[in-house]
Amino acid sequence: MSRASLGWLGIVRLGLVQSAIGAIVVLTTSTLNRVMVIEMALPASLPAALVAWHYAVQLSRSRWGHDSDRGNGRTPLIIYGMGILALGAIVAANATVAMSTAPALGIVAGIVAYAMIGAGVSASGTSLLALLATSVAPERRPAAASIAWVMMIIGIVFTAGVSGQLLDPFSAQRLVLVASGVALFAFIVTLLAIWGVEKSVATDPTPAAIRQNTLSFGDALREFWQERLAREFTIFVFVSMLAYSAQELILEPFAGLVFGFTLGKSTQLAGFQHGGVLVGMIAVGLLGTLLRGDKTQWLKGAIVFGCVASAAALVVLADAGFARPEMPLQPIVFALGFANGIFAVSAIGLMMSFAGAGGRSREGIRMGVWGAAQAIAFALGGFCGAAGLDFTRHVMSSLPEAFAAVFAVEAVVFVGAGLFALRLGRSDAVGSVFRAGATGFHKAAAE
Repeated sequence: MSRASLGWLGIVRLGLVQSAIGAIVVLTTSTLNRVMVIEMALPASLPAALVAWHYAVQLSRSRWGHDSDRGNGRTPLIIYGMGILALGAIVAANATVAMSTAPALGIVAGIVAYAMIGAGVSASGTSLLALLATSVAPERRPAAASIAWVMMIIGIVFTAGVSGQLLDPFSAQRLVLVASGVALFAFIVTLLAIWGVEKSVATDPTPAAIRQNTLSFGDALREFWQERLAREFTIFVFVSMLAYSAQELILEPFAGLVFGFTLGKSTQLAGFQHGGVLVGMIAVGLLGTLLRGDKTQWLKGAIVFGCVASAAALVVLADAGFARPEMPLQPIVFALGFANGIFAVSAIGLMMSFAGAGGRSREGIRMGVWGAAQAIAFALGGFCGAAGLDFTRHVMSSLPEAFAAVFAVEAVVFVGAGLFALRLGRSDAVGSVFRAGATGFHKAAAE
């Protein structure tokens, strides 16, 4: 039976859920991070460890994805995950306040809170991506990926701006009230946005979907890893996201230490980067919708272009440290963001396409494993970038040389990810998925 596809309004409604997720996440990983370090005068390693812990918990994405494949729809898990995420944000705010007067109690509460945040993001985010993969027509997937991620960034920017104003002047009570308000608002938005969307594209379960409901998590994971396409894409996601996240923690220090930017100017520089990311994502969505032909091949080409362009921007950024102040930093950072945006949203679009390869109703576990690989890469990327900078500063004679060495390594990783992307989705890999699906289906029918 052919599957109904989601219209543009339905895609935007799912994008609102992404906005809600982004709103809570930025509050807990950015705002509370600053409060712990500045207002509470706590060691910077404490919020960094809590954020790393929330990424570690996201290794559970594959299990949540499998549960969404086996359940009676993905909507209940999205709502359940957002509930955990919202409660986790409220507990995290209270834990942050407690750290100033009862450090041991506050840290224990923080560990619990960030575990809830990681679990909530895993359950809601994985199920949401799986729902997008199953309900969006192939020709709309580039635009759907762009809409979802642009709306997530809008949620992040909106929450950061509004909560920043509401938190001045700072007080512990105001922090808890703002966090509770953001969490409650995000949960209500999720309920209103998701209600009825999945039912509008629901169809009778296929024999493959019925069989999938009988598989245990271990069996489903083993079947996933036997597929060449699934393995290759998992490796690609990890390598590419490692390169993507490695410059997150060192770009603003680069601007301050090498170019002498003030805190305000370096913060504005981050705005240039995110502006470039938005433009790149929107460009992929528009071009992917307007161009005809095989969307999978087009997305793969966009990924390769984004990876190579990101590498080139990093090389120019490395050179800028030696050419200061003649070489302006803002256009280079905008170009880096633009290339990153093209790569990131194209990768998400291709992920949505590959998630349904073979038609075996396993979008959830595929999105879960790839999401877990992304979470590990983000956790390691930030650490490796910062640790690499510490090492190069120790062994090299100048700051520009130290930063250039780190940026050069990131550029090489990006090129490697682009080359790896060229082999994704070849006929032999895709064929293995369909052959595995056919073999499994016939075996189930015979039994």
